[in-house]
Amino acid sequence: MDGNTKNLIIDFGGVLVNLNHSRCIDSFKSIGVDSIEDMLNPYFQQGFLGKLEKGEITSDQFHDELRKSVGKELTDKQIDDAWNSFLVEIPSYKLDLLLKLREHYTVYLLSNTNEIHWEMSCKRFFSYKGFHVNDFFDGIYLSYQLHQLKPSKEIFEMMLHKTGISPEETFFIDDAEANCKMAESFGIHTYMPLPEEDWGHIFK
Repeated sequence: MDGNTKNLIIDFGGVLVNLNHSRCIDSFKSIGVDSIEDMLNPYFQQGFLGKLEKGEITSDQFHDELRKSVGKELTDKQIDDAWNSFLVEIPSYKLDLLLKLREHYTVYLLSNTNEIHWEMSCKRFFSYKGFHVNDFFDGIYLSYQLHQLKPSKEIFEMMLHKTGISPEETFFIDDAEANCKMAESFGIHTYMPLPEEDWGHIFK
């Protein structure tokens, strides 16, 4: 961090929300979906999970694709509960930190995510002390809405164009090296935290 930083771009999965890869796999296997392991990645989903995160298929189409792939009459709720088990919690100290950071910086969220995860997260994780998701960010940019996935060049170009922010005045926090390298190619400063790290120390 330096004194020229005016804008923060923060990732969601692995940076704000803690993830549990094995719990998600076990949850899918418990309802008879054994093939999920090949598609599930902490940074970049594959197969129809990737299509869901890129907004190429809807949540309903995802449910139908999954049912077809396993040949089972799973309910939407069974699928969503298994899929949402990937996301564990946002520690309260990170939510408090976001509120404090907004007093000093313009704070954006940039995430590879999907409608199912995002709707659950808004209800369960961001309903905090009377606040709601829009209280924590000045702008929210999600892959399934932008139809682009990090680390594509296009998703960064779109965000920079929409916000009008200067890369040199921007700091990006993301847990994937490929995403950080792409941001750096635009002149954005980056930090890559470890899993479940309290990265608030970089602002002290």
